Amino acid sequence: MLEHGGRLREAARRWGIPLADWLDLSTGIAPEPYPVPPPPAVIWQRLPEDEDGLEAAAGAYYGTHGTTRLLALPGSQAAIQALPRLLGGMNVAVIEPGYGEYAAAARAAGHAVQPFAAAGLEAACAMADLAILGNPNNPDGVRFTRDRLLGAARLLAGRCGWLVVDEAFIDAEPAESLADLAGTGAAENIVVLRSLGKFFGLAGARVGFVIAAPTLLERLREAIGPWAVAHPARWAARHALADGAWQAAQRERLRAGSARLGRLLREAGLGDTMGTALFRCAVTPQAVALHEALARRGVLVRRFDDPAALRFGLPATENDWLRLAAALKEIACAA
Repeated sequence: MLEHGGRLREAARRWGIPLADWLDLSTGIAPEPYPVPPPPAVIWQRLPEDEDGLEAAAGAYYGTHGTTRLLALPGSQAAIQALPRLLGGMNVAVIEPGYGEYAAAARAAGHAVQPFAAAGLEAACAMADLAILGNPNNPDGVRFTRDRLLGAARLLAGRCGWLVVDEAFIDAEPAESLADLAGTGAAENIVVLRSLGKFFGLAGARVGFVIAAPTLLERLREAIGPWAVAHPARWAARHALADGAWQAAQRERLRAGSARLGRLLREAGLGDTMGTALFRCAVTPQAVALHEALARRGVLVRRFDDPAALRFGLPATENDWLRLAAALKEIACAA
């Protein structure tokens, strides 16, 4: 299993700090989750059914003009693992740095993996059968325009290849999303992954969507099996996707929080950071030492090795903001 953020119990054991005493900024999950209304008892008693309005709400939210091009899954991770086995081809181009599960899933499916930097997207797609990237990318926040991704998809189409775009962090800034085009016309070889875990703060519900050509979705549906998303999770997702007023307010909260976090990290001597509305990434040769120093103060952030960097999620409360600022100041004074 690859290392991911949010492993708070492991951190508590490693550093000897009680679970309740941690400030967890390691995940990139929105600190204010969607307030899911309590489901009626029947939601727990009955198996989930497709005709509950979830797909219609998702189609409206993602702009797919219907439900034939989207499929609900138990988190976009399920698609990341399944797609390399379904799409075929032996040459898989994976963005680096990037979400580690992309390459792991491709290798598990028996494919040769070739990493590429964001600047080398076109060259990678000219040689690959399948390309996988995040937009915005995790952990560095690099973004790709729609036109650039459509051009990359055309290069792949010349080899009967596919482009998988993970849009887990795009909800706060959706202008460059390809969800409305994926699986149609010239974008038929584009697969878009979406998740309710980050922007909606519902990672525990494990709900994601694949947006793609209907023929591919049918193969994916068969591979995943029936009742893929639990009934209570479908209930939560349907309400969240339909609540436009909450979504608008959430975007404002996240944008303001990301800007504040960028200022705080800059004042702490970490320079200008990259990222999204949900996290900031600081590239620093002191990543290992700073990660350790923060952890000893009960602040958990995500560390990356190549390049050496730390990713900071957004604090949830004013006390959390003050605690992070105090920890960074204390570390700087001790240096």
